[in-house]
Amino acid sequence: MRLCATAAVSALSLALITGCGDGGSKDSGDAKGSDAAKPAAKALSAAELKKLIIAKGEVPGYEVGPVEGGIPDRGKVTSDDAKCQPVLQAFTGIAPGEPAADTSRMATEDKKKDPTDDATSLDDLADGKFEDAINKSMDLDVTVVTLASYDGDGAEQALKSVSDAVKACAGGFSGEQDGEKGKFTKVAEEKSSGTGDASVAFTATNDAGKDGALPLHAEVVRHGNTLATYTTINIGAMMSKKAYTVSAPVVKAQAAKLK
Repeated sequence: MRLCATAAVSALSLALITGCGDGGSKDSGDAKGSDAAKPAAKALSAAELKKLIIAKGEVPGYEVGPVEGGIPDRGKVTSDDAKCQPVLQAFTGIAPGEPAADTSRMATEDKKKDPTDDATSLDDLADGKFEDAINKSMDLDVTVVTLASYDGDGAEQALKSVSDAVKACAGGFSGEQDGEKGKFTKVAEEKSSGTGDASVAFTATNDAGKDGALPLHAEVVRHGNTLATYTTINIGAMMSKKAYTVSAPVVKAQAAKLK
């Protein structure tokens, strides 16, 4: 399970975007909710955010802990088109805009072994079942959650920048992280979780060559002057072309702590 989690979260970087082996919402980010005119409270501190982010034992069916490898340095993740930067940041676990403080966690789906599966090692599998077994072992959601606090109307503006980027970058864009270059061929808005004051959910399809189109999923939700960014990847689902979305149990658990 730990190996799968490490592999999956590593895929949140542009290293995977270069190849993994090679709409609506409650309120869109640019929509003005009933509380949009209210003065924003002072940004929460890093210590306060750490108390609010999901912790071990708080998400049923998931293991919660530190982000494997950490979140990439903000300055080392760049898009070839500046207006697409907020989308690229979301997919690498970086909070959009200019947060006063932020913190992150990783939630890994804890799937139990199928009791009908009596194979004790890969050597026990017939050749034709090897690939299926690999895909099945990696068919689990890995979600990186980043909480970020903002001064003034920073949270609203940051969410708007993401919403605007989703629309502006529908035709795709390229990006780079630590010298690794990758390309998204399409960006599209998806139905959001409906939590928080405003939100935008979206998917981006990366160009994975012989492996075909591989989708990544993210959602950014505003709770007052705090943004929760969720990025989910499921390598097994990608490889088997099975649909998946941002992990609903993770969003639900985090939203409950921000009420």
